[in-house]
Amino acid sequence: METESSMYAYTYSSKQNEEINNILSKYAPKEEDKMEQLRQLDQRVTQRGSVISILVGTISSLVFGIGMCCTMLWTSYFAEGIVIGVLGVIGVSSAYPIYNYVVKKERAKIADQVIALGNELLK
Repeated sequence: METESSMYAYTYSSKQNEEINNILSKYAPKEEDKMEQLRQLDQRVTQRGSVISILVGTISSLVFGIGMCCTMLWTSYFAEGIVIGVLGVIGVSSAYPIYNYVVKKERAKIADQVIALGNELLK
């Protein structure tokens, strides 16, 4: 007959350990990884340009739709609908140049940081 002190119980769960490690990694202090900083800086530049150009494109396409409604449904506003539609087309077609402008401007703002961080990583 075995006593409780002589019995050995061991439970191992790889999923449980993985979950514990994931939870612990959320609360552990993060180390400043230079490469990750460089990636985030680069991503922030393009992300801001994307958000602004998507916003301009979406609003402009809605303006274009209002212009179409004016010309097709409310025929008494035909001339106004043409003007509104043209403004919408101009807005939609300017979304990509706006993206390029914002990205160029943001890159110029953080160029010194990126170059310094890149040179530090290359050494």
